[in-house]
Amino acid sequence: MGYILDTSQSPSSIPHTVIRGRTYYFQMRVPKQHQQLYGQSIRARLSECEEEARTLATHLSHLLKQSWQSNTKVKVCIDQALRSVRPAKVTFAAIAEEYIETRQLGRKSCQVPIAALLKVAGDRAVASYKRDDARALLAYLQSKGNKTSTVRRYLNTINAIMNFAYQELEIDRRNPFAKMTIVGEGLDAAKRGTFTDQELREGYEQSMNSLTGIPLLFPILGETGCRLAEIVGLRIEDFDLDDRVLHIRPNDKRRLKTAGSERSLPLTHTACLALSMALEYSDGEWMFPRYIKEDGCYATHASNALAKWTKRRWNLTAHSLRHTFRDRLRAAEVPLEAIDQIGGWSSVSSIGSSYGKGYTVDHLRRYMDQVAII
Repeated sequence: MGYILDTSQSPSSIPHTVIRGRTYYFQMRVPKQHQQLYGQSIRARLSECEEEARTLATHLSHLLKQSWQSNTKVKVCIDQALRSVRPAKVTFAAIAEEYIETRQLGRKSCQVPIAALLKVAGDRAVASYKRDDARALLAYLQSKGNKTSTVRRYLNTINAIMNFAYQELEIDRRNPFAKMTIVGEGLDAAKRGTFTDQELREGYEQSMNSLTGIPLLFPILGETGCRLAEIVGLRIEDFDLDDRVLHIRPNDKRRLKTAGSERSLPLTHTACLALSMALEYSDGEWMFPRYIKEDGCYATHASNALAKWTKRRWNLTAHSLRHTFRDRLRAAEVPLEAIDQIGGWSSVSSIGSSYGKGYTVDHLRRYMDQVAII
């Protein structure tokens, strides 16, 4: 019994294949005793990709040899045999959509890097992307003037989507977007400034006297240390005025950054007062309805609006309030675990920091009152 390669066309380095143009074809002579079932030879289109063609040819030849050696009278279905091994032709845009839905992520956080890759490399089958596409994406992101930290964040998003795709599609190869080197990474980072206690007092007073709801974000952020999206995406039911407690929890318009971000915070007098005033601008459901749209919470718009207010006065951004708040807790010698719990920061102090229920609201209130500005 022999398995002879038909070399009537250009032979390839892959056993039982020939090349026609750029396409690999499987081609194998059928033993005489099986020709009544298969004909004299078997020919099937494999792929233009050498690696994929090798996998398919190896699988098909092994399957046929096993069938012939066992003298079974059941014919191997060539198309079905190839379909069982051939990688699914799922495009990047389709798998990115599935990734966002599966991970329950906000679309806005992923849309910039996804759009960038589609622009520089097109929407192709996931397995077709190469390292050159990753380099092209890196060059494009850098050409837009992004800081290296932003470029890294965008690359991490694409890398995560591709890892998800390779797992779901059972693609056995190295992710071309993994471990990308960014020249000068971190060297362009600017240390974020912080507010003095006097600047906070001035800001709180000005915001309370403002005729719009935007500046009220200033004392709320300043006295809670929360992320801007956590406050902008609040429902009215998250604010307990009687007990002076704020519940930071996910909802259908705004997810939280980490699992540890879900928490209950005691409110200082100033924070409670600012939230009470913000209720005047609510719509009965959302604390800041102007930033709640059908497709999610537009915290970036709130950030831009508040930045105009803070930069004009102190040349600082709203996120500086979060940095300032951590400094205030640190200066008051609040335990690190309590600081992380208050701010919803990921704790890296020890393995045991994740054990138990953590600090109670009443316990945290003592720390919050220690650092209260007013």
